[in-house]
Amino acid sequence: MVKIAEETHFKELSDVIEGEFYVGNALADTTMRRLFATDASAYQELPVAVCLPKNKADIQQLIRFAYKYGFSLIPRAAGTSLAGQVVGGGIVVDISKNFTQIIELNTQEKWVKVQPGVIRNDLNAYLKPQGLMFGPETSTANRAMIGGMIGNNSCGLHSIVWGDTRANILELDVLLADGTTATLNAETLTCEHDGLLGQIVSNLNILIRDKDNQDIVKNGFPDPEITRRNTGYALDQ
Repeated sequence: MVKIAEETHFKELSDVIEGEFYVGNALADTTMRRLFATDASAYQELPVAVCLPKNKADIQQLIRFAYKYGFSLIPRAAGTSLAGQVVGGGIVVDISKNFTQIIELNTQEKWVKVQPGVIRNDLNAYLKPQGLMFGPETSTANRAMIGGMIGNNSCGLHSIVWGDTRANILELDVLLADGTTATLNAETLTCEHDGLLGQIVSNLNILIRDKDNQDIVKNGFPDPEITRRNTGYALDQ
């Protein structure tokens, strides 16, 4: 049951969201919340709300709202995960409906820019006439989306040869916890930045340059010869 005080807060949010927003105990809202209470796993938890954002501005509004009132956001793509990654009591943010564009393809440099709701097999059907493909092939590739594959670092049968998802990402345009945008790539940690990104980079550099921390990572992580190492964060990379 959503508390009265929380309903007042959610009215503030629903007034500025252009996409679909489901919260409370009305039939349509409860139905959507129940549909999003589980994924392909055995776990189940009713979210306090479900949002299908229409654009980036909607997601920024969600981030600011969650920060202001202490809610968690649960980004969700196809929901094919088996360990309950997109199940929780916060606000589910489903990008599978409105973030499905293939934005740009550079055939000479062999890269493609996509929104996170693009399905992996749809992307490869688009790339095939150019003799290109996105290598990671999770077993759910006919429905799994790129955003979820990045979150899970999806691998697949041929990942030893073609690399996992992490190895095939050149750059990410992301939204930070204050709603600001940032571009993350191989040079991010070596450059100066303003705002929240600057704080994050500064703190990360302090952590990773500490000799004791380096020794912990070096000695505590699995052998680099083991290519499938998805337990925890890839600090050694």
